[in-house]
Amino acid sequence: MPQAPADRSAELAAWLSRTALGDRAAFAALYRATSAHLFGVILRINRDRSQAEELLQDIYVNIWRAAGSFDAARAQPMTWLVSIARNRAIDSLRRAKSDVKTVSSHLAGDDGEADDDLVEQLPSGEAGPLQLLEQAADARALAHCVQQLSAEQQQCVALAYYQGLSHAEVAEHLVQPLGTVKSWVRRALLALKQCLARAAGQAPSGGSLAADPSAKEA
Repeated sequence: MPQAPADRSAELAAWLSRTALGDRAAFAALYRATSAHLFGVILRINRDRSQAEELLQDIYVNIWRAAGSFDAARAQPMTWLVSIARNRAIDSLRRAKSDVKTVSSHLAGDDGEADDDLVEQLPSGEAGPLQLLEQAADARALAHCVQQLSAEQQQCVALAYYQGLSHAEVAEHLVQPLGTVKSWVRRALLALKQCLARAAGQAPSGGSLAADPSAKEA
């Protein structure tokens, strides 16, 4: 029988607490339980597998050192781990002065192929919505933009972007068809792109999805 999410979170939190005390066995257990998922998170940002493998090792060194800062009252263990992985992967790209992958790579499906209709809607040379998320200096503007999304879109963005779940995993979590989840994510990211562009003083192309009630999923 699969482990219940609450039980898994409690187990991860316990391993983190013991890791903070220098327990190598707990750290090894934490690595075995989470490394595959974090590796997937890294690969969504950096498609170079060899670089992703190196980053994974660096990330677990960071986790070993930072385990004492984990606060179960403020974040779920996996959310905290994914945040470390994502930040480290993005920082690596920035230090290397590499372009952040376009939104098509972030929205790749389980087969690794991007949603063609989304790619066609994004003008070349413009920052994708996820890049604008990373570049948004005003946290209040970002919070405002997220609040303009439907409840379903907010859930999808939180699960897919902040927690690093695949589309299939989001669909399973929300008990929704995969196609529906992809549509919610696609519309949410396009709306965020336009909203953040306005906040940053950029002129987004096309009409505003966020301002068009018919553009939102019911």
